[in-house]
Amino acid sequence: MRIAIVAPGGVGGYFGGLLAMAGEDVVAVARGAHLEAIRAQGLRLEGARGNHLARIEASDSASRLGTADVVLFAVKLFQAEAAARAAAALFGPQTLAISLLNGIDGPDRLAGALSGVTVQGGSAYVSAVIAEPGLVRYTSAMSSIVFGAPRGDDGANDAARVKAADFVERCRKAGFSAEMTDDIQSALWTKFIGLAANAALTSAARLPAGPLYSDPDVIEVAAALIAEGASVARAAGATVPDDIETVSVARLKQFPPGMYASMYYDIAKGGPLEVDGLSGYIVREGRRLGVPTPHHAALYAVLKPHRAGTPRIG
Repeated sequence: MRIAIVAPGGVGGYFGGLLAMAGEDVVAVARGAHLEAIRAQGLRLEGARGNHLARIEASDSASRLGTADVVLFAVKLFQAEAAARAAAALFGPQTLAISLLNGIDGPDRLAGALSGVTVQGGSAYVSAVIAEPGLVRYTSAMSSIVFGAPRGDDGANDAARVKAADFVERCRKAGFSAEMTDDIQSALWTKFIGLAANAALTSAARLPAGPLYSDPDVIEVAAALIAEGASVARAAGATVPDDIETVSVARLKQFPPGMYASMYYDIAKGGPLEVDGLSGYIVREGRRLGVPTPHHAALYAVLKPHRAGTPRIG
């Protein structure tokens, strides 16, 4: 199976690297110093479960890589449309597209830029970051994906289901969990509720999980953020667990002490942020559905000036 990764950053590099080491034909669309390092010495993975070296074919041009059986998108939300257009050459008539973007509307953003392609939504459960060109460092025990076609979509045909099931087995052989779901929207919201809270807090405070979630005042704010997200999800028609508020708060407390949300790394280096697709999305949907979201609105207001990168002063 030929699996294309767009792009091999923290999430894409982690899962793509494991698949390559398991013998899959993995290619990647990359750029800059990261691309050159992968070409020169392979893609390195470092973390608590061991250090590895994956050899993958990488290029800054999708047309040089040929068509793929599966294309995994793992880019920032604000990169979705441009990444989809750049990846168009990877698609043949039977190519399966899977979005591992953060947020709720990632699959729609990708599909809007890929004419005639059904994009299956997905969630990635891993904490990983590009530590330096050619090196992805993973920082948690999480290692799984869940994905599925939009409900009622014609793209969920028998051929697509067979290919998706085949991909799931290849993921499991590569050492991480993969699962198909018939209700991807609810799966996306179930992850998103905690993700949006953690991203807002670690980015605004510039602190990792340890000092944040050991503070009862921070936990109180985190619980309010999660409750707002859950209320918006239910108002939007998503079926999320009845105990999602309790479970999500407990999960934050269990994060490794040094763990940040990926958005923190962007704000720390002065880069653009996904905040419009995280807290911003909850605020917009809350207003549309008549659900109050004051805590997300406050943190969105704090982070919004950084959404295009560190603002210039003066």
